[in-house]
Amino acid sequence: MELHEVLRFLRDCHLVSMPCVLVTVCAVEGSSMRGPGTIMGVSRDGSYSGSFSGGCIENAVVAEALDTLKAGSPRIVRFGAGSPYLDIKLPCGGGLDLHFQPLGDSALALDCLDHADRREPFSIAVDPTGVKRIAGWCRATYDPATRTGVFGHWPLPRLQLIGHGAGLEALALLARTHGCAVHFLTPDKRIMKQLADRNIEGRYLHRTDETDLLASDGWTASVFLFHDHDWEIDLMARALEQPHFYIGAMGGRRAHAFRKDALRAKGVSDEKLATIHAPIGVFHSSRDPHTLALSTLAEVIRAYQDADFESALG
Repeated sequence: MELHEVLRFLRDCHLVSMPCVLVTVCAVEGSSMRGPGTIMGVSRDGSYSGSFSGGCIENAVVAEALDTLKAGSPRIVRFGAGSPYLDIKLPCGGGLDLHFQPLGDSALALDCLDHADRREPFSIAVDPTGVKRIAGWCRATYDPATRTGVFGHWPLPRLQLIGHGAGLEALALLARTHGCAVHFLTPDKRIMKQLADRNIEGRYLHRTDETDLLASDGWTASVFLFHDHDWEIDLMARALEQPHFYIGAMGGRRAHAFRKDALRAKGVSDEKLATIHAPIGVFHSSRDPHTLALSTLAEVIRAYQDADFESALG
Protein backbone atom coordinates (compact mmCIF):
# COMPACT_ATOMS: atom_id res chain seq x y z
CA MET A 1 0.00 0.00 0.00
CA GLU A 2 2.93 2.33 0.76
CA LEU A 3 4.11 2.12 -2.86
CA HIS A 4 1.07 4.03 -4.05
CA GLU A 5 1.48 6.69 -1.35
CA VAL A 6 5.05 7.29 -2.50
CA LEU A 7 4.00 7.43 -6.16
CA ARG A 8 1.29 9.96 -5.32
CA PHE A 9 3.87 12.03 -3.43
CA LEU A 10 6.20 12.00 -6.46
CA ARG A 11 3.29 12.79 -8.80
CA ASP A 12 2.35 15.81 -6.68
CA CYS A 13 5.95 17.00 -6.77
CA HIS A 14 5.96 16.64 -10.55
CA LEU A 15 2.69 18.58 -10.94
CA VAL A 16 4.09 21.61 -9.09
CA SER A 17 7.56 21.30 -10.69
CA MET A 18 9.19 20.45 -7.34
CA PRO A 19 12.50 18.60 -7.94
CA CYS A 20 12.43 15.18 -6.31
CA VAL A 21 14.29 11.90 -6.03
CA LEU A 22 13.06 8.32 -6.31
CA VAL A 23 14.98 6.06 -3.91
CA THR A 24 14.76 2.30 -4.49
CA VAL A 25 15.98 -0.62 -2.39
CA CYS A 26 18.01 -2.66 -4.86
CA ALA A 27 19.51 -5.32 -2.59
CA VAL A 28 19.28 -6.45 1.02
CA GLU A 29 22.02 -8.10 3.05
CA GLY A 30 20.96 -9.92 6.19
CA SER A 31 17.77 -8.94 7.97
CA SER A 32 15.82 -5.86 6.94
CA MET A 33 12.36 -4.34 7.40
CA ARG A 34 12.04 -3.70 3.66
CA GLY A 35 12.64 -5.87 0.64
CA PRO A 36 14.03 -5.13 -2.83
CA GLY A 37 11.77 -2.84 -4.83
CA THR A 38 10.61 -0.78 -1.83
CA ILE A 39 10.68 2.92 -2.68
CA MET A 40 10.88 6.31 -0.98
CA GLY A 41 10.27 9.73 -2.50
CA VAL A 42 12.21 12.81 -1.38
CA SER A 43 11.52 16.38 -2.52
CA ARG A 44 13.89 19.34 -2.62
CA ASP A 45 12.28 20.87 0.48
CA GLY A 46 13.29 17.79 2.53
CA SER A 47 9.81 16.30 2.83
CA TYR A 48 9.48 12.65 1.96
CA SER A 49 7.13 9.69 1.68
CA GLY A 50 7.89 6.06 2.49
CA SER A 51 10.41 4.45 4.80
CA PHE A 52 13.17 1.85 4.80
CA SER A 53 13.58 1.27 8.53
CA GLY A 54 12.02 2.07 11.86
CA GLY A 55 13.52 5.56 11.67
CA CYS A 56 17.19 4.54 11.75
CA ILE A 57 18.29 5.77 8.33
CA GLU A 58 15.52 7.97 6.93
CA ASN A 59 17.28 11.26 7.78
CA ALA A 60 20.47 9.99 6.15
CA VAL A 61 18.52 8.87 3.07
CA VAL A 62 16.94 12.32 2.78
CA ALA A 63 20.37 13.98 3.08
CA GLU A 64 21.79 11.69 0.38
CA ALA A 65 18.80 12.37 -1.85
CA LEU A 66 19.26 16.13 -1.55
CA ASP A 67 22.94 15.74 -2.41
CA THR A 68 21.93 13.65 -5.41
CA LEU A 69 19.64 16.46 -6.54
CA LYS A 70 22.55 18.91 -6.40
CA ALA A 71 24.75 16.54 -8.39
CA GLY A 72 22.00 15.89 -10.90
CA SER A 73 22.93 12.26 -11.56
CA PRO A 74 21.87 8.87 -10.13
CA ARG A 75 23.95 6.95 -7.61
CA ILE A 76 23.87 3.78 -5.52
CA VAL A 77 24.74 4.00 -1.84
CA ARG A 78 25.10 1.25 0.77
CA PHE A 79 23.55 1.83 4.21
CA GLY A 80 24.08 -0.43 7.21
CA ALA A 81 26.58 -3.30 7.07
CA GLY A 82 29.49 -2.44 4.76
CA SER A 83 28.48 1.21 4.40
CA PRO A 84 31.01 4.06 4.32
CA TYR A 85 28.68 5.80 6.78
CA LEU A 86 30.11 4.19 9.88
CA ASP A 87 27.83 6.08 12.26
CA ILE A 88 24.62 4.91 10.55
CA LYS A 89 23.66 1.41 11.65
CA LEU A 90 20.62 -0.76 11.11
CA PRO A 91 19.65 -2.41 14.42
CA CYS A 92 18.96 -5.65 12.55
CA GLY A 93 22.62 -5.68 11.48
CA GLY A 94 21.75 -5.84 7.81
CA GLY A 95 22.66 -3.68 4.84
CA LEU A 96 20.71 -1.95 2.07
CA ASP A 97 21.88 -0.91 -1.39
CA LEU A 98 19.80 2.13 -2.39
CA HIS A 99 19.46 3.60 -5.86
CA PHE A 100 18.95 7.41 -5.90
CA GLN A 101 17.38 8.81 -9.05
CA PRO A 102 16.62 12.53 -9.59
CA LEU A 103 13.40 12.51 -11.59
CA GLY A 104 13.71 15.94 -13.24
CA ASP A 105 10.70 16.40 -15.50
CA SER A 106 10.05 12.65 -15.71
CA ALA A 107 6.39 11.62 -15.53
CA LEU A 108 7.34 8.19 -14.17
CA ALA A 109 5.05 8.47 -11.14
CA LEU A 110 2.04 9.47 -13.25
CA ASP A 111 2.75 6.60 -15.63
CA CYS A 112 2.98 4.05 -12.79
CA LEU A 113 -0.15 5.38 -11.09
CA ASP A 114 -2.06 5.18 -14.37
CA HIS A 115 -1.30 1.46 -14.57
CA ALA A 116 -2.05 1.01 -10.88
CA ASP A 117 -5.45 2.69 -11.30
CA ARG A 118 -6.18 0.31 -14.18
CA ARG A 119 -5.16 -2.56 -11.87
CA GLU A 120 -2.37 -3.69 -14.15
CA PRO A 121 0.87 -5.19 -12.78
CA PHE A 122 3.96 -3.19 -13.65
CA SER A 123 7.69 -3.13 -12.91
CA ILE A 124 10.24 -0.40 -12.26
CA ALA A 125 13.68 -0.86 -13.81
CA VAL A 126 16.80 0.97 -12.59
CA ASP A 127 20.22 1.32 -14.16
CA PRO A 128 23.11 3.83 -14.06
CA THR A 129 21.33 6.05 -16.59
CA GLY A 130 17.90 6.29 -15.00
CA VAL A 131 14.62 4.56 -14.15
CA LYS A 132 11.65 3.51 -16.24
CA ARG A 133 8.40 1.59 -16.01
CA ILE A 134 8.18 -1.80 -17.69
CA ALA A 135 4.84 -3.34 -18.63
CA GLY A 136 3.90 -6.42 -16.63
CA TRP A 137 5.27 -7.95 -13.46
CA CYS A 138 8.91 -9.04 -13.18
CA ARG A 139 10.49 -10.95 -10.33
CA ALA A 140 12.84 -8.69 -8.34
CA THR A 141 16.41 -9.00 -9.65
CA TYR A 142 19.52 -6.87 -9.19
CA ASP A 143 23.03 -7.18 -10.65
CA PRO A 144 25.57 -5.23 -8.55
CA ALA A 145 28.20 -5.53 -11.27
CA THR A 146 26.13 -3.57 -13.80
CA ARG A 147 24.02 -1.76 -11.19
CA THR A 148 20.86 -2.74 -13.01
CA GLY A 149 17.67 -4.09 -11.47
CA VAL A 150 13.99 -4.61 -12.09
CA PHE A 151 11.25 -4.83 -9.45
CA GLY A 152 7.68 -5.95 -10.03
CA HIS A 153 4.57 -4.56 -8.34
CA TRP A 154 1.10 -6.09 -8.13
CA PRO A 155 -2.20 -4.17 -8.03
CA LEU A 156 -3.50 -3.21 -4.61
CA PRO A 157 -5.79 -5.70 -2.86
CA ARG A 158 -9.38 -4.87 -3.73
CA LEU A 159 -12.21 -5.74 -1.35
CA GLN A 160 -15.57 -6.43 -2.93
CA LEU A 161 -18.02 -6.36 -0.02
CA ILE A 162 -21.44 -7.90 -0.50
CA GLY A 163 -23.95 -7.69 2.30
CA HIS A 164 -25.72 -5.41 4.73
CA GLY A 165 -25.40 -4.05 8.22
CA ALA A 166 -22.80 -2.34 10.37
CA GLY A 167 -20.16 -4.98 9.70
CA LEU A 168 -20.00 -4.06 6.01
CA GLU A 169 -19.73 -0.37 6.82
CA ALA A 170 -16.97 -0.92 9.37
CA LEU A 171 -14.96 -3.16 7.03
CA ALA A 172 -15.30 -0.75 4.09
CA LEU A 173 -13.98 2.16 6.15
CA LEU A 174 -11.14 0.16 7.72
CA ALA A 175 -10.03 -1.32 4.38
CA ARG A 176 -9.93 2.09 2.74
CA THR A 177 -7.93 3.50 5.67
CA HIS A 178 -5.45 0.65 5.19
CA GLY A 179 -5.07 1.63 1.53
CA CYS A 180 -7.12 -1.09 -0.17
CA ALA A 181 -9.42 -0.48 -3.10
CA VAL A 182 -13.02 -0.97 -1.94
CA HIS A 183 -16.31 -1.60 -3.74
CA PHE A 184 -19.57 -2.81 -2.23
CA LEU A 185 -22.97 -4.23 -3.14
CA THR A 186 -25.82 -3.91 -0.65
CA PRO A 187 -29.61 -4.02 -0.34
CA ASP A 188 -29.25 -1.74 2.69
CA LYS A 189 -30.24 1.83 1.73
CA ARG A 190 -28.80 3.30 4.93
CA ILE A 191 -25.39 1.72 4.30
CA MET A 192 -25.59 2.79 0.66
CA LYS A 193 -25.96 6.42 1.70
CA GLN A 194 -23.44 6.26 4.56
CA LEU A 195 -20.66 4.92 2.34
CA ALA A 196 -21.55 7.06 -0.67
CA ASP A 197 -21.25 10.13 1.58
CA ARG A 198 -17.66 8.97 2.33
CA ASN A 199 -16.86 8.57 -1.38
CA ILE A 200 -16.75 4.77 -1.32
CA GLU A 201 -18.14 3.32 -4.54
CA GLY A 202 -20.97 0.82 -4.46
CA ARG A 203 -24.10 -0.47 -6.13
CA TYR A 204 -27.56 -1.11 -4.74
CA LEU A 205 -28.74 -4.72 -4.78
CA HIS A 206 -32.43 -5.09 -5.61
CA ARG A 207 -32.47 -8.89 -6.00
CA THR A 208 -30.44 -11.92 -4.97
CA ASP A 209 -29.78 -12.87 -8.61
CA GLU A 210 -28.08 -9.63 -9.74
CA THR A 211 -24.83 -11.47 -10.25
CA ASP A 212 -23.87 -9.25 -13.19
CA LEU A 213 -23.00 -6.53 -10.65
CA LEU A 214 -20.03 -8.55 -9.41
CA ALA A 215 -16.67 -7.51 -10.87
CA SER A 216 -13.45 -9.21 -9.87
CA ASP A 217 -9.83 -9.76 -10.84
CA GLY A 218 -7.01 -11.88 -9.48
CA TRP A 219 -6.25 -9.30 -6.79
CA THR A 220 -9.84 -9.09 -5.49
CA ALA A 221 -11.20 -10.48 -2.22
CA SER A 222 -14.98 -10.99 -2.13
CA VAL A 223 -16.39 -10.83 1.39
CA PHE A 224 -20.02 -11.77 2.08
CA LEU A 225 -21.60 -10.08 5.07
CA PHE A 226 -25.24 -11.19 5.12
CA HIS A 227 -27.20 -12.14 8.22
CA ASP A 228 -29.89 -13.49 5.87
CA HIS A 229 -27.84 -16.15 4.06
CA ASP A 230 -30.48 -16.69 1.35
CA TRP A 231 -29.20 -13.44 -0.14
CA GLU A 232 -25.74 -14.79 -0.85
CA ILE A 233 -26.13 -18.11 -2.70
CA ASP A 234 -26.48 -16.91 -6.31
CA LEU A 235 -23.96 -14.14 -5.75
CA MET A 236 -21.39 -16.42 -4.15
CA ALA A 237 -21.76 -19.07 -6.84
CA ARG A 238 -20.90 -16.40 -9.39
CA ALA A 239 -18.04 -14.97 -7.31
CA LEU A 240 -16.45 -18.41 -7.10
CA GLU A 241 -16.34 -18.52 -10.91
CA GLN A 242 -14.52 -15.19 -11.18
CA PRO A 243 -10.80 -14.52 -10.58
CA HIS A 244 -10.04 -13.81 -6.91
CA PHE A 245 -7.47 -14.46 -4.20
CA TYR A 246 -9.96 -14.77 -1.34
CA ILE A 247 -13.65 -15.45 -0.73
CA GLY A 248 -15.05 -15.34 2.78
CA ALA A 249 -18.46 -15.28 4.41
CA MET A 250 -19.86 -14.22 7.75
CA GLY A 251 -21.71 -16.71 9.93
CA GLY A 252 -21.04 -19.69 12.13
CA ARG A 253 -20.40 -23.31 11.20
CA ARG A 254 -24.09 -24.18 11.01
CA ALA A 255 -24.69 -21.29 8.61
CA HIS A 256 -21.73 -22.41 6.51
CA ALA A 257 -23.08 -25.97 6.32
CA PHE A 258 -26.36 -24.56 4.97
CA ARG A 259 -24.39 -22.38 2.53
CA LYS A 260 -22.37 -25.31 1.17
CA ASP A 261 -25.48 -27.45 0.68
CA ALA A 262 -27.19 -24.63 -1.22
CA LEU A 263 -24.11 -24.02 -3.38
CA ARG A 264 -23.76 -27.74 -4.14
CA ALA A 265 -27.35 -27.73 -5.34
CA LYS A 266 -26.29 -25.03 -7.82
CA GLY A 267 -23.47 -27.21 -9.13
CA VAL A 268 -20.53 -25.72 -7.20
CA SER A 269 -17.82 -28.33 -6.72
CA ASP A 270 -16.50 -29.43 -3.34
CA GLU A 271 -13.07 -28.23 -4.45
CA LYS A 272 -14.36 -24.67 -4.81
CA LEU A 273 -16.40 -24.91 -1.62
CA ALA A 274 -13.22 -25.78 0.27
CA THR A 275 -11.70 -22.42 -0.70
CA ILE A 276 -14.36 -20.38 1.12
CA HIS A 277 -13.13 -18.83 4.37
CA ALA A 278 -15.93 -19.31 6.89
CA PRO A 279 -16.29 -18.22 9.57
CA ILE A 280 -14.30 -15.21 8.39
CA GLY A 281 -11.49 -13.61 10.34
CA VAL A 282 -8.28 -14.51 12.10
CA PHE A 283 -10.24 -14.86 15.31
CA HIS A 284 -13.80 -16.12 15.30
CA SER A 285 -16.93 -15.23 17.27
CA SER A 286 -16.34 -11.51 16.68
CA ARG A 287 -19.66 -10.04 17.69
CA ASP A 288 -19.14 -6.31 17.34
CA PRO A 289 -18.76 -4.79 13.85
CA HIS A 290 -15.38 -3.14 14.39
CA THR A 291 -13.73 -6.26 15.79
CA LEU A 292 -15.21 -8.29 12.93
CA ALA A 293 -13.83 -5.77 10.45
CA LEU A 294 -10.33 -5.90 11.98
CA SER A 295 -10.35 -9.70 12.13
CA THR A 296 -11.55 -10.01 8.53
CA LEU A 297 -9.16 -7.44 7.06
CA ALA A 298 -6.22 -9.15 8.79
CA GLU A 299 -7.20 -12.46 7.18
CA VAL A 300 -7.64 -10.86 3.75
CA ILE A 301 -4.25 -9.11 3.86
CA ARG A 302 -2.55 -12.30 5.02
CA ALA A 303 -4.12 -14.15 2.06
CA TYR A 304 -2.94 -11.39 -0.31
CA GLN A 305 0.62 -11.59 1.02
CA ASP A 306 0.64 -15.39 0.80
CA ALA A 307 -0.94 -15.61 -2.68
CA ASP A 308 1.18 -16.97 -5.54
CA PHE A 309 0.20 -14.39 -8.12
CA GLU A 310 3.17 -15.27 -10.32
CA SER A 311 1.85 -18.83 -10.90
CA ALA A 312 -1.63 -17.47 -11.55
CA LEU A 313 -0.21 -15.48 -14.47
CA GLY A 314 0.72 -18.75 -16.11
